[in-house]
Parts: sequence; structure tokens; C-alpha cells
Amino acid sequence: MPLFGNTFSPKKTPPRKSASLSNLHNLDRSTREVELGLDYGTPTMNLAGQNLKFENGHWIAEAGISGGVDQREALRLRKRNQQLEEENSLLQMKVDILLDMGLVLAHERERVLLSQESTTQEGLRIKTATTTKPNSLLDLEIHVKAS
Repeated sequence: MPLFGNTFSPKKTPPRKSASLSNLHNLDRSTREVELGLDYGTPTMNLAGQNLKFENGHWIAEAGISGGVDQREALRLRKRNQQLEEENSLLQMKVDILLDMGLVLAHERERVLLSQESTTQEGLRIKTATTTKPNSLLDLEIHVKAS
């Protein structure tokens, strides 16, 4: 038996206060925005003298300065970019032309080699533009073996 009372009996907690004394929670969202001025607009910030605003999920530089580069520099960079794109397309066209020429030469060489193989299989081939007519059968055999 405890001397001063029951040590395991906790004190009673005080009653809670009212949740809210205002009636703003009863208003719909649009009325709350009008009453409290909750329409903030687009978020803006200033970094190193450059004003940025947040639109459509991206930070966009306001007019005047874009990305820390003045308008003249941006214009010069655009012109240089355009020149490099034109040069790149010209070089790609040249490469395509050279590849086409290489394919034509390879096809022509293959055609010549196949025609040479077919003529050597026939047994006789006489080049009239580079040699004279063979005088005998022996000359004809030598000429065929040489070509």
C-alpha cells in the first residue's frame, strides 16, 4: 500500500482546443484564392543579374539576356551554328558521292574480272587493238596464254 497514493494512475489530459476558429475551411478553392490572394503567378528568381521564370516545367530567361550571353553573342553563335550545319551537310553529300563512285568502280572491276574469266574458259581471246594478228597457230596459243 503506497503512502502518498496510487503511483500508477496518470493525470487526466486537458481537453483539446477547437480545430479552427475560422470558417475558411468551409469555402471552396476558388473563393479561398480570391479572398486570401493565393494566385502567385509564375515563379521568378534573379541569379547573377539574370531574371529567370518557371514556365511549363523549365526555367526560361526573360528578355534581354539569354543564358548569360548577350543578344549579339547569341546572334553570332546562331550564325556560326548555321554555317557549321551547312558545311556538315556539304561534307556528308561529298562522302555519299565518293561512296557511290567507289561502288561503281568496284562493280565495274568485278564485271571486267568476270568477263575475263569467261573468255579464258572459252579458250581463245584475241586483242586486236593492242596486238597484231597471229600468223600461226603457235602465235595464237602464246597470245591466249599471255592474256
